[in-house]
Amino acid sequence: MDERQQMRASDQDREEVVGRLRAALDEGRLKMPEYVERMGLAYDAVTYADLAPLHADIPAATGLARPAQAAPAAPRPSPVVVPQGAQHMPTPLKVLWTIWLTVVSINVVVWFLVSVTSGHFAYPWPLWVAGPSGAALFGVTFGAAQIRRSRRAGPQGPPPGHGPSGSPR
Repeated sequence: MDERQQMRASDQDREEVVGRLRAALDEGRLKMPEYVERMGLAYDAVTYADLAPLHADIPAATGLARPAQAAPAAPRPSPVVVPQGAQHMPTPLKVLWTIWLTVVSINVVVWFLVSVTSGHFAYPWPLWVAGPSGAALFGVTFGAAQIRRSRRAGPQGPPPGHGPSGSPR
């Protein structure tokens, strides 16, 4: 066996192999379960002999594929679906709405479980949790939206060339 095959692999060597595996996954040469298995073996590899079989059946990168020594791509954040109008909502209100939704969801699940296990339809008490606090939160959100909208529109003074009463000078 080649002397190099017995040498210990570095973290950089492992990353290069994982990069080649990632490129093969992107090209459709590997399925996700096989990629995950080989990636785990690559990170556990000690010598070059351990790394070699992990990518031996994958062709070298072509001009169309990513180069083998490309830096690993930064993880992309998962896309977050933001409801219409929530993009401009202040962060404290987003936090309050999230808390409200969480509390209401927990209460609805408890109510549902009580109804199912008791065998009859229980009084919908989560409405008393969701209703008043939701209405108050909606009012605060609506008020904040109006304030922000009026600030964006700017001050509405008299047109240029007119006095404070709006009449010509």
